[in-house]
Amino acid sequence: MAHLDAFATDDKRALAQLTTDFTQAEIWPHLSEWEQQGRLPRDLHRKAAEIGLLGVGIDEELGGSGGDYTDVVVMTEAMIEAGASGGVIAALFTHGIALPHVIDEYQRRCEAGDVSGADYLLDAVIKPVLSGSMVLALGVTEPDGGSDVANLQTRASRTEAGWQVSGAKTYITSGVRADLVVAAVRTGETGDGAAGLTLMLLDPTSDGYAPPRELAKMGWWCSDTAELAFDGVSVPERDVLGLGRGFESLARHFVAERLSLAVTAYATAQRCLTLTETWTTQRETFGRALSTRQVVRHTLVEMYRHIDVARVYTRTMAVRHVNGEHLVVEAAIAKQTAVAAAEFVANQAVQLHGGMGFMRESEVERHYRDVRVLGIGGGATQVMTDLVARLRGY
Repeated sequence: MAHLDAFATDDKRALAQLTTDFTQAEIWPHLSEWEQQGRLPRDLHRKAAEIGLLGVGIDEELGGSGGDYTDVVVMTEAMIEAGASGGVIAALFTHGIALPHVIDEYQRRCEAGDVSGADYLLDAVIKPVLSGSMVLALGVTEPDGGSDVANLQTRASRTEAGWQVSGAKTYITSGVRADLVVAAVRTGETGDGAAGLTLMLLDPTSDGYAPPRELAKMGWWCSDTAELAFDGVSVPERDVLGLGRGFESLARHFVAERLSLAVTAYATAQRCLTLTETWTTQRETFGRALSTRQVVRHTLVEMYRHIDVARVYTRTMAVRHVNGEHLVVEAAIAKQTAVAAAEFVANQAVQLHGGMGFMRESEVERHYRDVRVLGIGGGATQVMTDLVARLRGY
């Protein structure tokens, strides 16, 4: 039961309470407005940084708050259960999928004795992001390809001053507000396919970087999403995050990204269940509360069952991930299990809310829309299933 004990410490409870208080004060009262505006205010990043939430799970020496990935799990659960949404998690913590690549390169430069190069990344990127003064996005997906990362077509060519990047990215979370984008590009000199990928920092103020095209979405309304276009964008050598190491870095961090999507999924499902339990207790039909009817009670049990299985499995994998285990298959299964739970529970929540569940004023309506993307982002459901089949030798 060690995997459960890891989430029952005083530190974890304190973090959950801090997150709950922050969410109820700074997020919940404004979320509907942000949904209509289509983005989070930049000031929310700074407020989250001031109390240490933005840097949870990142070393203090880098400007983070310390802790490990299990703390990220606790914070995500508490934020959604206090009234935030999947869109808030995606937009406020976009750096969670982008910054690890920068930190990897920072550590490589330290080990190689490249003090100035390491200091540049720390002072110009890592610390500003963790202080909430800079928004960092990850640009991988392209218009002609999604999960097939090894065949990306955005290209970088050498120049006397460094590199020039041309191509396009799409469905980029926080791509409208981003101050920097960690972009996956093809550097042909390192080989074809996966070997030819490199991550580079792109500056949206650079010549050739077109104004981001904001994309309207089914869900995650408060999380801005963009299509990006590059035409000869200049990139200095210091902004190259390891020539030819792009695919390796992306693959290594996919585990944490998929576990995080699983946490968002089951936490959203838990919020839907909590709202539905309250609704069915208060709502009366034909002179009786909905919760007194067997079909309703049994539906609530099924909702709880789906959530608990997803939560226990994902938390267990989170602890194993922190302990250094390589969990490609397990992370994919966690994502699959939690996404299925979220889709089932959100659907039942809307159904049990009846007409109110179909109304925009109902919170479960937002969650119903938001959970749909979880089976697409971070590796589509079908891709995850095929990945597990290949790795299991089927």
